[in-house]
Amino acid sequence: MSAVGVIFSNIHDENIPELSAQRTMGSLPFGGRYRLIDFALSNLVNSGVTTVGIITKNNYQSLMDHLGSGKDWDLARKTGGMILLPPFGARNGDGLYKNRLEALKGITSFLNRRNEDYVILCDCDGVYRMDLSEVIDFHEEKQADITLVCHNEEIANSNYYTTVKSDESGRVTDLKINEKVRGSNKFYSNIMIIGRQFLLTLIDDAVAHNYKSFREDIIMRRTKTLKIFAYDFTGYHATIDSLASYFAHNMELLQKPVRDELFGARDIYTKVRDSAPSKYGDDSSVKNSLISDGCIVEGTVENSILFRGVKVGKGSVVRNSIIMQDTVIGDNVSLNCVITDKNVVIRDRRILSGCELRPYFLSKGTMV
Repeated sequence: MSAVGVIFSNIHDENIPELSAQRTMGSLPFGGRYRLIDFALSNLVNSGVTTVGIITKNNYQSLMDHLGSGKDWDLARKTGGMILLPPFGARNGDGLYKNRLEALKGITSFLNRRNEDYVILCDCDGVYRMDLSEVIDFHEEKQADITLVCHNEEIANSNYYTTVKSDESGRVTDLKINEKVRGSNKFYSNIMIIGRQFLLTLIDDAVAHNYKSFREDIIMRRTKTLKIFAYDFTGYHATIDSLASYFAHNMELLQKPVRDELFGARDIYTKVRDSAPSKYGDDSSVKNSLISDGCIVEGTVENSILFRGVKVGKGSVVRNSIIMQDTVIGDNVSLNCVITDKNVVIRDRRILSGCELRPYFLSKGTMV
């Protein structure tokens, strides 16, 4: 397989502003030890992709700290490897890119220097494990111009997803963006396979016609003239598009079948940190939870996820919550359906409670 990966680290920041105010979507913590970009990066590497360009924009200091040289993903290479791409728009623009199309215009020199046949475009709003070489095989078999990776999902109500209609052969017949839908539908997973030279041609054409949107002006307008196919991914796929969905999909990791699906035969890599093992007090109790290294638990933790370095004081009860790195929870505290960002301090005898649809959120560095 000859493919280069391109990851958009910022495209969906506005969907979860509570957690992306000081970081990119790609560096958003997930599952106790991971960042969202780990899933896209690991799937590319596990599929044989050895060159990955990461498009940044703003607030990407934590992303750079997490990625480092790329060695944790075997992408610290003399040729290819992990390449951070600049956050600038078109040359005649006014600075940072404003949308996906402008971001692609800004990396044409990177794409021109590559010699791979295909480009795999990925966003950082998905949690999944996928063999992308199978998607490229499908792309070649169908002799497609563009292949969109799709998944079926049952939702109560959403106006965020891109819904996809396809015929029996898999060819896309219709795309709808921000359509209000209910029930089970086929949705675009924000993963695309496209020929490298063909992508460059589309970008040049967009510049010539002053197009503004890659999806609306290029993809949707040409569903009848281009051979656009939908690859149906049947594995676990979670889309993070709100604080509620972030909470729900983290909680799904407490289910063993979901963990097995995500972290089975093909590894999800992340930055390795050498933390001390967690410590548990004599009166502590932990049930159905994910506890990362370096934690000190002296109270009760149930159905929760604790990131590195969290301290839970004596007599405290943490239920159905996501507690991020280096948060300190005092004595006799009660938490239920709470999300804390990093370095939060919750003093003794505090009671905080939310619900699954509206988890109680504490921003980075808050003291309560």
